[in-house]
Amino acid sequence: MTSEPVFPREEVEAAYRAFVAAGDAGDWEHWADLHTVDCEWHECNYGVIRGREAIKAKITELMAPMSMMQFPVEWVAIDGNRVVYYPSQVMPDPTGGDVVHRFGCVTILEYAGNGEFSRQDDMYNPAEGERVIGEWMRAGGTFTPPIH
Repeated sequence: MTSEPVFPREEVEAAYRAFVAAGDAGDWEHWADLHTVDCEWHECNYGVIRGREAIKAKITELMAPMSMMQFPVEWVAIDGNRVVYYPSQVMPDPTGGDVVHRFGCVTILEYAGNGEFSRQDDMYNPAEGERVIGEWMRAGGTFTPPIH
């Protein structure tokens, strides 16, 4: 745990809800703005991204072709300023059926006040992500806009 002051749980919960809502809406610029200016995002496949503007550039690049992806939260735990949650990474069935194309992720956020997070750690299995996305593509899934 950090030595910084612990914020009221209601404030941490509200910031977490805003964070998830921005991702659910695909509003990646707003999502990035919910990080502190000097935030560190530890992304297991892309390394450490430092600073809000670098986070904004990276997340908009990564998510542009994945606008169809959804992130249902399966569980969340809040302890002091720390939020740990499990958002599945889900692509809809390209055939319109009910086949689920998903892989898991654990996200850890450190709340810093003012509605912003100072650290984010995303942990998932990149090989599982590649496998699931490959299956989704073989089922007819396409990226928008197309990846060049």
